[in-house]
Amino acid sequence: MSAQFVQLERHADLGRLKDRRLLRELAYVDGHWTAGAQGQSFVVHNPADGAPLGWVASLLAEQTADAIDAAARAFPQWKALLPQERSARLRRWFELITAATEDLALLMTLEQGKPLAEARGEIAYAASFVEWYAEEARRVNAESVTSHLPGAEMIVRREPLGVVGLVTPWNFPTAMLTRKAAAALAAGCTVVAHPSSQTPFSALALAELADRAGLPAGVFNIVTGEAQPIVSRLCEDARVRALSFTGSTEIGRLIAAQCAPTMKRLVMELGGHAPLIVFADADLDRSVEIAIDAKFATSGQDCLAANRIYVERAVYEAFAARFAERIAALKVGPGLAEGIDIGPLMHSRAVAKVEEHVRDALERGARCLAGGKGHPAGPLFYCPTLLADVPDDAQIMREETFGPVAPITPFDSEAEVVARANASEYGLVAYLVTCDGARQLRLSRALEYGMVAVNRVNVTGAPIPFGGIKQSGIGREGSRHGLEAFTELKYVCIDAA
Repeated sequence: MSAQFVQLERHADLGRLKDRRLLRELAYVDGHWTAGAQGQSFVVHNPADGAPLGWVASLLAEQTADAIDAAARAFPQWKALLPQERSARLRRWFELITAATEDLALLMTLEQGKPLAEARGEIAYAASFVEWYAEEARRVNAESVTSHLPGAEMIVRREPLGVVGLVTPWNFPTAMLTRKAAAALAAGCTVVAHPSSQTPFSALALAELADRAGLPAGVFNIVTGEAQPIVSRLCEDARVRALSFTGSTEIGRLIAAQCAPTMKRLVMELGGHAPLIVFADADLDRSVEIAIDAKFATSGQDCLAANRIYVERAVYEAFAARFAERIAALKVGPGLAEGIDIGPLMHSRAVAKVEEHVRDALERGARCLAGGKGHPAGPLFYCPTLLADVPDDAQIMREETFGPVAPITPFDSEAEVVARANASEYGLVAYLVTCDGARQLRLSRALEYGMVAVNRVNVTGAPIPFGGIKQSGIGREGSRHGLEAFTELKYVCIDAA
């Protein structure tokens, strides 16, 4: 973060934007584009080439309080709107996001690095949450309760909590914001969101489109800047009645502790360490493709990424050989290049962690069958890597890697692999590959994870409750449960005698 502004030469690929107004460098507070105090700002860089993309306003705790003030003022009017009116504004937002897909995907690839095809997919995914909650806004219904008291009528209804704080990550900068914000807005809440300082342009573009969609001033606010003062203010302010966070378990614990004095509702999507279990009865080629998709999407920088791959011993060597061949064929490079599978990692710390995990596994006896080194495309690129015979005590089998490294290890029995897969503090998602229907049912119950994907990878979407157990989070996002997280139950008892 810096108070000094130096003129930057615009990244050449920004010239590809059709709608230049989607490139916003100021925060969005109370319907206004807002600069940082004393002009403070920070530079956002393209991870593929290190070139600067632009300056973004860096707001402080006091300006975060201004955003909370605005959201609190806007709440009564937004809450009072008929559900169909809130629905119409969200529907318009969805239409604008969809129409701007190419520009939004371009911005995302430039600031986050993921291949352009993946960025387009994320925009469609992000828009689907706005569309879904535009429809769900009409269905937040009261329920009648059969009275246990003579002469009494009883009603239970859901009411919006109030102002909600949202803290979103850099790996899915658009979808993680819409999944949270659309649910909160549909429920009748107002929003103060803090995007990652590494990928703020995606969030600010959404604010521009929300403004065009007719969301009233103060209903949807984007506060950019250093995380600590902004998030701390959201945690400490009693008017913020809920806080939704996506990020590491370590930071989630700190946020939960800061929120405790004000007894906020918490929705937390935290770390993952997903097991992928391949049984010998499964089709080998299909199993390899599932492993590729589960491990290498977003260059492995995904909480859903398969971090521990267990393969039944009877097919272990055949699987390893085919998996290594497919991994070696993955194309690495800048996300805007044609046919890219693996883009850059987000920052040098991510590269260092990948290197440490690979080094540790090799020192413990693992074999490197593909990759295992940096890529000549640039300092933040790492070759897609396959490590075989990785022992359970290796760091990569105990910690989330967040990079394009796949560790595999054999197993001999169902009971053994379930115990090994469950031996983790995380419980977000597990992948199971088997043609045995009875085993599919047994293991979907036995695996201690909030989500289980059987013979496929893509299981997420607006209608489903996304979330984990144990240290992987609190609550659910998406589905009707994601909307209910931003509501409070109110019970009304009427004397009708």
